[in-house]
Amino acid sequence: MIERISPPGVPTPRGPYSPAVRAGGFIYVAGQGPIDPATQQMSYGDIRHETRLVLSNIQKILEGCGATMADVVKCSVFLADGKDFAAMNEVYAEFFGEAKPARTTVEAKFANPQMKVEIDAIAYKPK
Repeated sequence: MIERISPPGVPTPRGPYSPAVRAGGFIYVAGQGPIDPATQQMSYGDIRHETRLVLSNIQKILEGCGATMADVVKCSVFLADGKDFAAMNEVYAEFFGEAKPARTTVEAKFANPQMKVEIDAIAYKPK
């Protein structure tokens, strides 16, 4: 069974996608940019600010699906500038601690040139 999930209090999708999709025991969280869920507006800042906001949004989406960051098995991190890796990594470590998921990090060109980071996640949390 596939369930498309849009928990309350998370950023509204900017296109034809769901914030999360549950397929069996897996939860796929769509790539999140630095959107403030209170205003539904982009919140640009340094890489630490944007990473913290992105991961907070992922955390809220997972909570709305009955999961936590400890359930994340894989993340993909997209950075506008590879030089931001170390600072992004510091904030990333705050959110995952010892529950380290597999991860891919790449430098990418975003459609929105002001954006510094986008992260997606896959969690495993059977119902």
